[in-house]
Amino acid sequence: MAKLYYNSPMIEKSSIEQLKNLIDIVDVIGNYIELKKAGTNYKALCPFHQEDTPSFVVSPSKQIFHCFGCGAGGDAIKFVMEYEKLSYPEAIEKLASMYNFTLSYSTKQDSTTSLFKALQSVNDLYKRELTHTPHALEYLKERGVLKSSIERFELGYAPESPKQITHLKSRFIPLQDAIEAGILAQQDGRVYARLRERITFPIHSPNGALIAFGGRTLGDHPAKYLNSPETKIFHKSKVLYGYHLAKQDIYAKKRLILCEGYMDVVMLHQAGFTTAVATLGTALTPSHLPLLRKGEPKVIVAYDGDKAGVAAALKAAKLLSRSAIEGGVVLFGGGQDPADMVQKGEIKELEALFRSPQPFIEFVLDATIKQYDLRTPKEKEKALLAGVEYLRTLSPLLQEEYKHYLAALLEILPSKVPLRPQRGVQAQQSMETKDAKELSVIKTLLLKPHLLESVLDIVGVEHFSYHKEEFKLLIDGKVDHPKLREVLLDEDIVPIEEENLTQELLLFLIKYYEQKIKKVLKEDISFTQKSFFIRKYKENIIKLKRGELVVE
Repeated sequence: MAKLYYNSPMIEKSSIEQLKNLIDIVDVIGNYIELKKAGTNYKALCPFHQEDTPSFVVSPSKQIFHCFGCGAGGDAIKFVMEYEKLSYPEAIEKLASMYNFTLSYSTKQDSTTSLFKALQSVNDLYKRELTHTPHALEYLKERGVLKSSIERFELGYAPESPKQITHLKSRFIPLQDAIEAGILAQQDGRVYARLRERITFPIHSPNGALIAFGGRTLGDHPAKYLNSPETKIFHKSKVLYGYHLAKQDIYAKKRLILCEGYMDVVMLHQAGFTTAVATLGTALTPSHLPLLRKGEPKVIVAYDGDKAGVAAALKAAKLLSRSAIEGGVVLFGGGQDPADMVQKGEIKELEALFRSPQPFIEFVLDATIKQYDLRTPKEKEKALLAGVEYLRTLSPLLQEEYKHYLAALLEILPSKVPLRPQRGVQAQQSMETKDAKELSVIKTLLLKPHLLESVLDIVGVEHFSYHKEEFKLLIDGKVDHPKLREVLLDEDIVPIEEENLTQELLLFLIKYYEQKIKKVLKEDISFTQKSFFIRKYKENIIKLKRGELVVE
């Protein structure tokens, strides 16, 4: 039976705060990886992505870590969560054991407890109903689903609405809770079950909590599959079906098979491919990447070979290759899918396919070039530009390696593939888009947040030319954002002394208005307008030099 997360005792916040005061991030991370002193900080090779030069920094003074390569970062708890693949409470308990600290627990339930309870209750009904619904059992038997798989994935059957509502009432589940959990819907005062007369597939969070359902119709409903709606506990773009059952094998085997549907996952697990998971009726998105990165597996995109499947695989391969995730694509032709092959007993054939997927970059280039008629020079040029545009999203080394592959597809010389020298460009862009003064103001406020109100009396987001995003994140209180962690840990950025802050901000504004004057001089406006703005900005500069504040 599934673990009932909704009645688990909660760790008291005060107890967590006491533990945080005890732990030292250098001590914690040093238990997992080798840290080397680098100035006031410590550095190491990042444990969350492959690298040859250390870009992983740990700050003992700020008690945070940040990788300048992949963007991973946070406090000691976040590190243990990511490294050990633990949930937040599990990481807290792990750290408590490391420090021999006794945690305090509370049985107080949070606002989502009732939703988990409603979902678990209706899942019990669905599982029971399946055993009494011959045509549903017959369908699963025809698809080759064994009883052991039905039990492992807790497959069920959703009966008609009245039976579901009666069940919930008999278990004293408020209908409003069932509505908020996505089990029921309400329209024009009528309450009804969202899933009716469908095979049900319970959807779990990565740590195993039941959060939603998928349903497969057995009738002639135009929507073959339906999912629960988004709720406060279910966000489909961040969940992969079957991940809670597959994760341990994913970490152990370093392989993840990404499918399109529930039945593919059930049947692949049944055949021994226990690292299979699926997206929930949506394309792969950046929100899925944190799950796919856990354990650093090779990802095999196993999609149908029809037009829609190829398009989805192309989108997924671009996303994964840009994100430096290793793996490849397997497409199933002849109208087949993985579930069909398992049903036919083609297990060895499946293993051969999964053993030799087409690498993401090759797949993207092949699929891209196939969209053009290479017999005409103009189309060939378009194909070249499309291929180059994709390659430029990759690292300089991969660009150089794969320009030969692209050239071979187009039957041209590699020297004709116009890849720009990325390092020089990136360095130049970095110099152009960084402003030391702006970053100093931001770092000062990160270190001394009590100064924010007085700073906002003098400058605002509009005064930042290069780092508006970082300043906005700061104002919004998103201090754990990777961009702000980078500012905080960059030792080349010097914070402003508190006693000099006002004077530095006045100089900051003087520079701002000087830039405004230069910009106005280049604008295509009338002489009268130019004169007005230049006079206005010069007056502001004079006031600022006298120590007076100006208001736009």
